Amino acid sequence: MPTRRLEIEGRSWEVYPSGYVTQSTADEFGLLFLYGTGADRVVRVTRYSPLGVKSREQSLAMLSDADLRRLFTLSQPSTRSPEAGYAP
Repeated sequence: MPTRRLEIEGRSWEVYPSGYVTQSTADEFGLLFLYGTGADRVVRVTRYSPLGVKSREQSLAMLSDADLRRLFTLSQPSTRSPEAGYAP
């Protein structure tokens, strides 16, 4: 799975496509922003609708750093996110 790195507020975040499939799978993709390791790991999740490309990997590669920073500002903690393993 492709990974991007992004510096935000002095932290180096890894960005991955989530791989989680929703009913809007052709129109909406999830992204995981990860920082740290082990118990100190921080995971944030967001979704976006790609323009043009309908492949998770290609759409992530086509996003600019500015686009990723904007998506990061829209992301939420992973506490209750199915992308990050939450199950009700």
